[in-house]
Amino acid sequence: MNINKYLVLKVENNKVFEVEEAVCSEEIFSLYLNDKFIVNLIASPDRVEEFGAGYVVCEGLANNIRGVKFSNNKIYIYANETREFHPELRSSGCIGTQAAEIKKVNSDIKIDARDIHEFAGALESESWRKTGCFHCSALFCNKELITKSCDIGRHNTIDKVVGYAALNNIDLTRCVIACTGRQPRGMIFKVANAGIPVVISRAAPTDKGILAAKEARISLICFARGNKFYP
Repeated sequence: MNINKYLVLKVENNKVFEVEEAVCSEEIFSLYLNDKFIVNLIASPDRVEEFGAGYVVCEGLANNIRGVKFSNNKIYIYANETREFHPELRSSGCIGTQAAEIKKVNSDIKIDARDIHEFAGALESESWRKTGCFHCSALFCNKELITKSCDIGRHNTIDKVVGYAALNNIDLTRCVIACTGRQPRGMIFKVANAGIPVVISRAAPTDKGILAAKEARISLICFARGNKFYP
């Protein structure tokens, strides 16, 4: 994770101090699918290959990732294309692709209350403690932590963990994803395209996020903090 140091002024108890603070980095990346330009995306500059692979999967643009190349902030994904990219602007500046219907998820996995608290607890990150800037997503399979990603964008964290799964042939219909960010429709749309049946968030859903989860047959669990959660 790229973190820089800056001298800043801190005001506390009516006193002014000059202190060194950790600040996260962001970069613009150009994404290409089968050598065709798709979109420019802003993200934290780590796990970039997984980010690109996960983006095309989570947006329903492609499957069966055959290869990934990264050079000069350009991400090249080679995969079987499933539809064309028609951009739409979502919450917090996330750029996704338009879709008339949300994908239905089929899975029979089950988790219990203890799992929910454990999965949500895995979202703690040193990067957030240092900067207060990062979102985090964690992917679990058979109740084991498979991978975790931090990024300035909550949607990017989903792309990165899904990209990891896509590049390592992990069956996402057997997985659970935990996230720090709120759950609007666009976030549920990504998870549905990936085929993940359960989403656990420490934050709130939106009304469209709830409706999308019902339509996609995704179990959406929010406000998973401390000893509570809302299934």
